[in-house]
Amino acid sequence: MQEEPHVDRGSERKLAILEKTFRQDFGDAVSARTLVLILAVLLLGIGFTLSYVGAFHDPAPHRIPIVVVAPAGVSSQSVRQINSLRGQPISATVVASYARAVALIRNGSTDGVLILSTTGRRDTLLVASGGGAALATAVETVVGNIESAAQRSLTVKDVVPSQPGDFRGLSSFYLVVGWLVGGYLVAALLGISSGARPTTGRRAFIRLQIVALYAILAGLGGALVVGQVLGALSGHFFAMWAIGALVVFCAAAVTMAFQVLFGVAGIGLTILLFVILGNPSAGGAYSASLLPPFWRAISSALPNGAAVEALHRVVYFHAYDVTGNILVIATWAASGAAIALIVSTLRALPDST
Repeated sequence: MQEEPHVDRGSERKLAILEKTFRQDFGDAVSARTLVLILAVLLLGIGFTLSYVGAFHDPAPHRIPIVVVAPAGVSSQSVRQINSLRGQPISATVVASYARAVALIRNGSTDGVLILSTTGRRDTLLVASGGGAALATAVETVVGNIESAAQRSLTVKDVVPSQPGDFRGLSSFYLVVGWLVGGYLVAALLGISSGARPTTGRRAFIRLQIVALYAILAGLGGALVVGQVLGALSGHFFAMWAIGALVVFCAAAVTMAFQVLFGVAGIGLTILLFVILGNPSAGGAYSASLLPPFWRAISSALPNGAAVEALHRVVYFHAYDVTGNILVIATWAASGAAIALIVSTLRALPDST
């Protein structure tokens, strides 16, 4: 008769105890909620790579607006030729006079002016690198290729150049990034130290007052650094200060709204909005006209892109048509503040009965 194999019951019990202890220790060290947050961080990291590489890996011009100055018959033919280019990198229209064309590029309404010569084969292209060096280079490249194919030469003049301290027009972008980072960090700090969700509308209002004061100081600091300290963006000090205060308050108010709605997870949504989506589409390294369709579409609708464009228009284009950009930032700020106040107030109502 075959004997049954010996089973060490003591070892099995010890193993079971060890497994139970490990599960308890693991549960104490890393809760299910923490695992969900870790997964969310993983997705944010992947999203960061996807967004930045997706936006910048293959910049290409798309319908960059330029105007053409020439006699009617000549200019119409040139416009048709430019607008029929594969991929539509340039969108050209005819302008009757040189003065009108120059006015358009100096106020930022167009990104290039092509002046066709009627007496020779050398034409002139006016660009505005203050609105973005990469954008001006793209216009010069596309128009230069057209001119070469037509066996004509081209003289390029930068009529709105970047300021000496504003290399490639990037100072506005990094200034906005600094303002936004400060705004959402101060709101996140208030949430971490005092609870992500204010317990009453009154407390939410107090937090908004604190971030408003911080926004005024941060806007002032940024304007001083880029202007008086570094000389990157000279002039327009008070306008930059005002834009900065609004941008910082916008970032803080939106962060508060996300925290009130979603708790600590709201910070992740803030990073998604401002860092992963907002920064690549903001017109920093490449203007929106050079970005893929998705990033180009969201650029002017997010605070990042609206703020960068607002600074460009104030510093280089006499603040022409800046109202729309300011309204975008203000709408985000007002919406964030309203959500934070309303939701905090509604959550406190049952406790007051």
